[in-house]
Amino acid sequence: MAGGVAIKRKRRKSFVEHTLAGLAATTAHALQAEEITKADGLLQHLDPRVKVVGLLALIITAALAHSLWIILTLFVIALTLALLSQVSIRTLARREWIGVLVFTGCIALPAIFITPGHVIYRLPLLHWPITEQGVRSALYLITRVETAATFSVLLILCTPWTHVLKALRVLHVPVVFVVILGMTYRYIFLLLQTAHDMFESRQSRLIGKLEDREQRRLAAASVGVLLSKSLQLSNEVYLAMQSRGFQGEVYTLDEFMMQPRDWIALFSFLVVAGLGFWWGR
Repeated sequence: MAGGVAIKRKRRKSFVEHTLAGLAATTAHALQAEEITKADGLLQHLDPRVKVVGLLALIITAALAHSLWIILTLFVIALTLALLSQVSIRTLARREWIGVLVFTGCIALPAIFITPGHVIYRLPLLHWPITEQGVRSALYLITRVETAATFSVLLILCTPWTHVLKALRVLHVPVVFVVILGMTYRYIFLLLQTAHDMFESRQSRLIGKLEDREQRRLAAASVGVLLSKSLQLSNEVYLAMQSRGFQGEVYTLDEFMMQPRDWIALFSFLVVAGLGFWWGR
């Protein structure tokens, strides 16, 4: 270039670096969730059985309500519970709201155009009609899913996973279902750790930048090795659990004991859910 000045281009991260960054971010999210379960908040002090029953009742009410105002009221209640439980709005937005809005919005978008009813607007050039009934249907779907997902996230963020599993067994959820949930949760983190170790060791042996062809070959090989390791590990873990007498029951050091505040919270959850179901019919 003129003047002999060279412009340094920012080096693109390799496939290995991108993967390591993603694995590190996922682990950081998991650690943050564990910190929230230890916070001094409202939901953290409630019995896990109360949270499972109460929040499940609110989720069912949000899913069955036919009134937009009732659904929005439940969403406000979810926000209030989040703030009282020291769960920030930013955490909810990053972990749930944005993803749910994008996914549900893609599903609800066609309803705006194909639902018959009173036309309130037409798209320029395409002349596609947007109906009032279609907009209402899309709003119902999005608000229902956002509200139900918020209650679900609050349950997971404010309750240790082992307590959730134990609460499910206390409520007579089948052992097979509890085992599947428990093993899935454990294997996710085992696979994350295994993948992180694989790519970290690969990164430590790399000098310079790999060509695109080599990066694709490395990605395919890594997937195969990770699958092989996961199958072997799952078999070993299952045999080890069986040898120690595991039959599906979840045992923790903390015993569940209902306190007066738990009964009050359970009554409040059920009353709100019942009123929401009645008024939202």
